[in-house]
Amino acid sequence: MQRPHTIALHKGSAILRTGLNRRLHRLGPVRVRLLMRAGVTLSLSSAAVALLPFRRALAYGSAKLGNPESSASVPDLVWAVETVARRLPLRALCIERGIAVQRLLRKAGVDALLHYGAHHEARSGHLQAHVWVTVDGEAVIGGEEAEAFSEIATFP
Repeated sequence: MQRPHTIALHKGSAILRTGLNRRLHRLGPVRVRLLMRAGVTLSLSSAAVALLPFRRALAYGSAKLGNPESSASVPDLVWAVETVARRLPLRALCIERGIAVQRLLRKAGVDALLHYGAHHEARSGHLQAHVWVTVDGEAVIGGEEAEAFSEIATFP
């Protein structure tokens, strides 16, 4: 049985409240804007990986360092990308997530590095690649799997 929608007044205007709207409302406007920024950045990262040569796609994350006065913290930005990645109807592998996190962090004035590594499985002969992002030498995304990979390149 479907629950009826409820109408709530918010600053003088009527807003239709659905389950998604309620969850977004509970997050507050700052975190909703952060999710929106993460969604756009992750979508553009996916497009860059799909359409551009490899080095150009990775360069999208290497944005100029922005204003360190940003209100978003490193964990907030990583949370936003991970949250959006689980909900967007596009594939968001480590490379897309890493590029998006690196770009958001650098725009926020955080000197984030994107690491690209590879691992060759002798038994199967497969070559696997992985991307992770570090800040001050600590992995902020993708670090759980990073130990199994040999670093090939780092992108500021």
